[in-house]
Amino acid sequence: MNSRAPGTLAVGRVKFFSRHRGEVNSSAFSPDGQTLLTASEDGCVYGWETQSGRLLWRLGGHTGPVKFCRFSPDGRLFASTSCDCTIRLWDVAEAKCLQVLKGHQRSVETVSFSPDSKQLASGGWDKRVMLWEVQSGHVLRHLAGHRDSVQSSEFAPSSDCLATGSWDATIRIWDLRTGTPEVYQELEGHSGNISCLCYSASGLLASGSWDKTIHIWKPSTRSLLLQLKGHVTWVKSITFSPDGLQLASAGYSRMVKVWDCNTGKCMETLKGVLDVAHACTFTPDGRLLVCGAADQARRQVHRVKSRRLSRR
Repeated sequence: MNSRAPGTLAVGRVKFFSRHRGEVNSSAFSPDGQTLLTASEDGCVYGWETQSGRLLWRLGGHTGPVKFCRFSPDGRLFASTSCDCTIRLWDVAEAKCLQVLKGHQRSVETVSFSPDSKQLASGGWDKRVMLWEVQSGHVLRHLAGHRDSVQSSEFAPSSDCLATGSWDATIRIWDLRTGTPEVYQELEGHSGNISCLCYSASGLLASGSWDKTIHIWKPSTRSLLLQLKGHVTWVKSITFSPDGLQLASAGYSRMVKVWDCNTGKCMETLKGVLDVAHACTFTPDGRLLVCGAADQARRQVHRVKSRRLSRR
């Protein structure tokens, strides 16, 4: 891993985004960092202006809770998944739904774009992974093999591979370079559901689990580099800082942790600010960490400003 020491985290003010009518299940920044996307149990997708906190849109259409949301790398689209068994593709500029992707038989729990924004992967409770062509909305491939619900997915930075995590406690890495994708790596080591996955820019893979741990892998060699312990409940969301030196994790508790990816040590534990922490993500410049939370009274997204998350 990188030999440079990560910056010191210092928590500043907390800003509230308080227009949700249900728990916040997922959050994502646009590539330019100007827009924050949130997915809610109330069945809507919300767009926010990052700096001002102004609500840009509240988009309905799903007929069930929205489970996950993700911007495309080119910033032109975003996708949302729902318990209604569909994925919706939305146009950012016009804030309108372009396509409704149907094919899953049960709730869709995860979605991810390829780095070139041309393909989309989805997975859910029907144990299936589906690859879609973004432009046409057509299904390209079905990836079968997981023995239980697919809860997480992430394309490798090279676009050659797709990682998927499941309730079967395994991570499967699919080779997309062949006509019929095959699992060329199966990573085992967790003892619970693989609830979240995240690649670093250098190609390392982090996995968070219901077993309360986070693993950092080198997929090419199937090597487990680090095992991060400290969460007292299952890990709901993980995200690498843009430089790959830090990893933030949100547990299903009042706790968000920031880890040093060189040593595996916990740099900071943020608690007492949030209710159940559902999601966390860094801004593209690495200076801001956003945590989505479920507050029983107000149900908000908490924007945790950090003064020194940048590289030294």
